[in-house]
Amino acid sequence: MTISIKTAHDIEKMRIACRLGAEVLDFITPYVKPGVTTDELDRLCHDYMVNEQGCIPAPLNYAPPGYKPYPKSICTSVNQVICHGLPADKALKNGDIVNLDITVIKDGYHGDTSRMFLVGDNVASHAKRLCQVTFECMWIGIDTVKPGGHFGDIGAAIQKYAESAGYSVVREFCGHGVGLRFHEEPQVLHYGKAGTGPAFIPGMIFTIEPMINAGKRDIKSLSDGWTIVTKDRSLSAQWEHTVLVTETGVEVLTVSAGSPPRPETLLLG
Repeated sequence: MTISIKTAHDIEKMRIACRLGAEVLDFITPYVKPGVTTDELDRLCHDYMVNEQGCIPAPLNYAPPGYKPYPKSICTSVNQVICHGLPADKALKNGDIVNLDITVIKDGYHGDTSRMFLVGDNVASHAKRLCQVTFECMWIGIDTVKPGGHFGDIGAAIQKYAESAGYSVVREFCGHGVGLRFHEEPQVLHYGKAGTGPAFIPGMIFTIEPMINAGKRDIKSLSDGWTIVTKDRSLSAQWEHTVLVTETGVEVLTVSAGSPPRPETLLLG
């Protein structure tokens, strides 16, 4: 396994691409409300990326081995959908939760990020808690990243926190290196054992994107070839940041004016 160490030039380009990805989420936030279709959210994001930012939507026509080309510009994963939800003409309802996963390409570099959204003013407390704990899981994983640590530290910290809250961690999908390619080495597991896996080295860039289920961790693929749902139809949530290992710790690259801040409950952690 070869994990690329980014040059100063690469890092500067990645800072730009990642900020632009986060700004797509800022842009779309006011539109995520009851009655809007995920197709409409996809169209709005596509037009913003292409016409306003001069970016390419990375998911559009993306076709890894064994998959048919992804037909949309973003992923919209609603309620029990874990990841890779295809935008469609179905409207969001008051009380839904939805993950919007954005990856832009700017000057060849990929900026990858996602956020959870609460739809309307009637989201159940258990759904809000799942979204919040998943957000905290992401940040707990980010906090483990520093030179001398290991990739297993991320998964161990996330798994411990999620399971202590009564949730389960999806194992079939994980974070990944990112740069000139959408998915690079290494795979960044959200479960595992501390002290295992490759060591963190300054210049590595990768995503941390835990998928946390309210019920069991088992998954099911839908017939469209992309959408992944919880087998027990329990709710699922996901948050994602792209991070850079620095000489002294970690820099979160997918930050913008509208990015939710690090949870205050973790500030003393």
